[in-house]
Amino acid sequence: MPYKEREISKMYYTMGEVSAMFDVNQSLLRFYEKEFDILQPKKNKKGNRYFTNEDIENLKIIFHLIRDKGYTINGAKEHMRNNMGESKDQQRVLNALENLKKFLLEVRDQL
Repeated sequence: MPYKEREISKMYYTMGEVSAMFDVNQSLLRFYEKEFDILQPKKNKKGNRYFTNEDIENLKIIFHLIRDKGYTINGAKEHMRNNMGESKDQQRVLNALENLKKFLLEVRDQL
């Protein structure tokens, strides 16, 4: 069996890493933390925020609803309150498609 490299995932991401991931200001992440109850990053004694993978997934859903679908903040809150399971399923499908696209582009570049 060939050795398959695992993708190493961190348990916690800093505020700076998350803001770079989504290409937004840190103030927007703090604002979304106040607005959406589902976002609960851990804070240390100094008050630094540390986001888990679940927080990252929830942020992806929030940004998808607000940026891509054009929801307002209140509309996104309502949608997440009523359709959270459906939103998580859609996000999993989007992540799988992005990974497939990345893989296919790598294959194309190797040819």
